[in-house]
Amino acid sequence: MSAIAQNKKGLKILVLGSVMQLFLGIIYVWSVFVGPVSQVYGWDAAGVKLTSSFMLCFFVVGILAGGKLQMRAGTQKTVLLGGLMLSAGMFATALLPASTAQLMYVTYGVIGGFGVGAAYNAIITAAQKSFPQNRGFATGISVCAFGFSTVIFAPLIEALIRQFSLRNTFIILAVAFLAVVLALFNNIRLPDDAAPAQPVAAQPTPTQPAAAQTAPAQPAPTQPSAARQLSVGEAIKTKEFYFITLSLMLATAAFFILNPSFKAFAAERGLGEAIGTVVVMLTGVANALGRLGAPLLSDKIGREKAALAIISATSACALVLCFAQGFLFMATIAIIAFCYGGYSGIYPVLTADYFGLKNVGSNYGAVMVGFAVSALTFPMIIGTIGSDVAKFIVLAALAAIGAALVIMLMASNKKQGKAK
Repeated sequence: MSAIAQNKKGLKILVLGSVMQLFLGIIYVWSVFVGPVSQVYGWDAAGVKLTSSFMLCFFVVGILAGGKLQMRAGTQKTVLLGGLMLSAGMFATALLPASTAQLMYVTYGVIGGFGVGAAYNAIITAAQKSFPQNRGFATGISVCAFGFSTVIFAPLIEALIRQFSLRNTFIILAVAFLAVVLALFNNIRLPDDAAPAQPVAAQPTPTQPAAAQTAPAQPAPTQPSAARQLSVGEAIKTKEFYFITLSLMLATAAFFILNPSFKAFAAERGLGEAIGTVVVMLTGVANALGRLGAPLLSDKIGREKAALAIISATSACALVLCFAQGFLFMATIAIIAFCYGGYSGIYPVLTADYFGLKNVGSNYGAVMVGFAVSALTFPMIIGTIGSDVAKFIVLAALAAIGAALVIMLMASNKKQGKAK
């Protein structure tokens, strides 16, 4: 931890980036909007909930495109563009007439989601590269702030809607996000951007050979990335890429089914409408803790073992949801939210471990295609299943397959002589 504390430039990037992540995390608060949007626009709740899937899907498109943009235009411009798109999407949503409510898929879902993804990926990349020896720590802090957004914004948004109306709430949020991004974007940069002309490794001292000086800048020798720095084109040709991407796709399905309906499920499972917002906030806390705790755990026991643990827990909890009522239901979805947050903390680092730090932004965007497919397809496919029990059995089976893929990843790692 002393090395972390001494990295003052890195800490500045991490702290200010985390503040921005807190505002970008609005993506997970859509369940609070579902009821008011349905009432104001006269739109059925099922259609309103689908906005969340569009936003999550284009969140991934933004991550993928943002990784490329970051390499070409730089981190600061990518963060600025992402923040402006989120603000513009919010503002456009406020102006939609009831007759064109479905355009919310475009304004909030496509434009807002893309903007969040672009900025999110750039901030995480800056955090990882600022702390190359503590990637789990840096990633955990950054994505924890993103997940913690729900805890702050869920009750705030409900209060704003009651006080100022739904449309005005969208405008208030748009202005607030614009102010934050304009104030902070210039501070979010890669370490190389901050000091491009300091080739420290080229100047060894008599008492410390060059090899010893360059060693700290390299990933730990036990990490799979130690021997390679792959481009996206190279990464997608490896079997490890598909083990990682497909396991993420299958593991996240349970959260995507639950997320837009937390309040409704709370009422159905004996907790009542009044507890609905508390449930949303609880899942936000659990999500944030998972984003911080899981990557820190992965620094200790290995990425694959940590991923296997939380995917297995997701599968078990999906089975418990077949019968859980009341506070058991609340505890179970909190665990699923914790695990979901853990995926957001572990998979960026896992991507860097296997494919290198050099192109981690673009490579993680490619891995997140699995996330996008999950967000867009599973809610529609599993939504056709009539029985809740059947739905949760299917979700448990999907997560179990995801766990099996992680086991295959571990076996592949050992076979290549790179076991942790």
